[in-house]
Amino acid sequence: MATKTTTPGLESIDRLEEKIKLLVNTIVRIKGEQTRATEDNARLKGEIETLKARIASAETAGAEVTTLREERDLIKSRVTEMLQQLDGLNL
Repeated sequence: MATKTTTPGLESIDRLEEKIKLLVNTIVRIKGEQTRATEDNARLKGEIETLKARIASAETAGAEVTTLREERDLIKSRVTEMLQQLDGLNL
């Protein structure tokens, strides 16, 4: 069985090497997380734009429905008025 003999100066270099390796691994992990966050951000921005377009479309449809209801009420009142005039003719 081989034993590893190191001098005190080399031990501190070994610890420094391990810390550098941990730091590099941490940086790689953080860069990966940043890339995923950037991709998620872009995807969510696209979803927001899609939802804004849907809201605008719904608002337009709501305005059209309101206009159609007003027209329907106008036609209904005119038809009622015409029916009353016909009733008044006593034919």
